Amino acid sequence: MTARGPLARRAFSTLGCPEAGVGDVVRLALAGGFGGVELRCAPGQLVTPETGPAEAAALADRFAGAGLEVVCLASYVRVADEGPGVGADLERHLRLAARLRAPYVRVFGGDADHPRGRRDRAVRRLAAAAPAAEAAGVGLALETHDAFLTGAAVADVLEAVGSPAVGAVWDAVNPWRAGERPADTAESLRPWLRHTQFKDVASPTDLRPVLPGRGVLPLGEVTAELRRLGYGGWVSLEWERAWYPDAAPLGDALTAFTDTLDLLDPPGATDTRGAPPRA
Repeated sequence: MTARGPLARRAFSTLGCPEAGVGDVVRLALAGGFGGVELRCAPGQLVTPETGPAEAAALADRFAGAGLEVVCLASYVRVADEGPGVGADLERHLRLAARLRAPYVRVFGGDADHPRGRRDRAVRRLAAAAPAAEAAGVGLALETHDAFLTGAAVADVLEAVGSPAVGAVWDAVNPWRAGERPADTAESLRPWLRHTQFKDVASPTDLRPVLPGRGVLPLGEVTAELRRLGYGGWVSLEWERAWYPDAAPLGDALTAFTDTLDLLDPPGATDTRGAPPRA
């Protein structure tokens, strides 16, 4: 079935295949009919923070040659952390993303257990990095995660930053498990939504991966909100097998993901395949 609505641009994160080589990732994408790959940036992965310019360019060429886009560089930079070096780390990841031809660098807020000053630190770091992001042609995207679990919390930071180079990643599980309805998340993130991550879980307190469509996350509501927003960005499966090695293989999860999205996004849906607002 051909996707026609806000779920037309489908990708997956390499978080789901932490030991895979680039050839394996390409084969998984092509076999499943996926057009994009979200690259986890961590030691031991296809891309690390130390990946050099030539290696990054070669990897970008490999994906492009297979007809695949690198849709996001999933960094582990925590913009609200207290330690030094966050600004330099952001700029390093922006340069790497540009060499990979990725439109965004995903960032986290930071330690949710130390709230004092974290919002101001996040605003200050993201605002300071915005000119470098604009120069690199790569956006920064703060995920609904840890210190900023809800759409409302992320929106509060982004409104204070006030730069088109800084947007949001909607991880569909986190705001919902924090008690925020998908409609409220969507409305909060409306001006800043750049990228969306889907997954499914057994309950708000049991975050072990469940095959998409077989858990309790209201994916239909999330899809309806994306359609209402006219979202045209990527929808990426974040299958957390790196953290849960007993989870089903990524190939099984991708099949379930495709089947679920086809049910949620039938051919009669409005075509919104245009690109999202670029940072």
